[in-house]
Amino acid sequence: KAALQKKKIWLQAPMSKPILCMHPDCVMELEKEKCMEKMALDDPGSDPEYVCRWMWDNLTCWQPARIGEEVWMPCPELFQVMSEEFNEFVKVRRNCTEDGWSDIFPHYIDVCPFDDNKTSHLGKYYVSVKALYTVGYSTSLVSLTTAMVILCWFRKLHCTRNFIHMNLFVSFILRAISVFIKDGVLYAEEDGNHCFIHTVECKAVMVFFHYCVLSNYFWLFIEGLYLFTLLVETFFPERRYFYWYTIIGWGTPTVCVTVWAVLRVHFDGIGCWDINDNAAIWWVIKGPVIASIMINFVLFIGIIIILVQKLQSPDIGGNESSIYLRLARSTLLLIPLFGIHYTVFAFTPEDVSKRERLVFELGLGSFQGFVVAVLYCFLNGEVQSEIKRKWRSWTVNRYFAVDLKHRHPSLASSGVNGGTQLSILSKSSSQIRMSSLQAETPAT
Repeated sequence: KAALQKKKIWLQAPMSKPILCMHPDCVMELEKEKCMEKMALDDPGSDPEYVCRWMWDNLTCWQPARIGEEVWMPCPELFQVMSEEFNEFVKVRRNCTEDGWSDIFPHYIDVCPFDDNKTSHLGKYYVSVKALYTVGYSTSLVSLTTAMVILCWFRKLHCTRNFIHMNLFVSFILRAISVFIKDGVLYAEEDGNHCFIHTVECKAVMVFFHYCVLSNYFWLFIEGLYLFTLLVETFFPERRYFYWYTIIGWGTPTVCVTVWAVLRVHFDGIGCWDINDNAAIWWVIKGPVIASIMINFVLFIGIIIILVQKLQSPDIGGNESSIYLRLARSTLLLIPLFGIHYTVFAFTPEDVSKRERLVFELGLGSFQGFVVAVLYCFLNGEVQSEIKRKWRSWTVNRYFAVDLKHRHPSLASSGVNGGTQLSILSKSSSQIRMSSLQAETPAT
């Protein structure tokens, strides 16, 4: 049961290689399904020369052969998952005889590397990773939802910059929700049947998941583009720019995911669309993700250069150490906002550092929404000022409500609120001041 979480985890990391990050049961089912398709497409029919027909021996798919032929096949993909010492050049063979296929020689166990303990170790490892990203996405979901309520509640915080932050928060929220929906719908069963679910619901969940992930990357790109434009251009129409930002942030992922779904329907409709064997189709999703990461990295470098120039300007006071301290602080604040940490594994081979990639992209990446909410909402000076102002207003109203209740029970019992009490006190004070002025004015 623990090892079955392995395939779940692969779906969170769009840069991972499918075969290397699947549960062994799913690898076998995938190979079997491919073999059945080959049998249906390449049936030799009644040709008497092909005495040995297609055969699936639960590990390897053997193609048709004539009598006397030797067919060599590499070790099954299953052993590639079960052992780190897999060698693709090691092969096994079967002979085609008059009685059909001969026994396999040498046997899989004798030549194909197999580590029985690796499954249990991997199971514990991937369960830990799943627990980590579940906590991360849950924390991010709660903090981002709170941040959204705060930014929507206070009207003084409604500006283009915060609207962009709010869209980024929504993209993080949708990404977390899509992860939980996918885990709940696709893998409700704890057996091998979860590997290939051929339902429309299952495919729709994967489409929604990829859309949320892609939208999140694009809104990270929008954040970088907006900040860079803000620093480069002195005056620019923010409202018109925000219109285009919205189209790019939500529209471009819609186009990419739609194209990907259409291609999957026509050319690779196997299973639940959770396996991406067709690299050309997968690049419809992977390409925009890498492009947004690299463009954001270029914008990040450009912004750092601009900040260095501004901080070293003679108009800015302070010694050199304080300047570089502010620069370091600005840089660290920009990293989660731009998603620059994704560049660490953006161009590394997909079969290298698999465990490190999963921990980095899933474990640490799941907390990115929480970090962004803290840095750009909870620690924001404008947000803190508005919260303090609202708290002072509420405290004053509550004070006068309690004070008036003790001094004038009749007013308190009549349901007069703090705001009305303040207005009554203001009117009373005005009347007292007017009476004093009239008393001091000499009679004419």
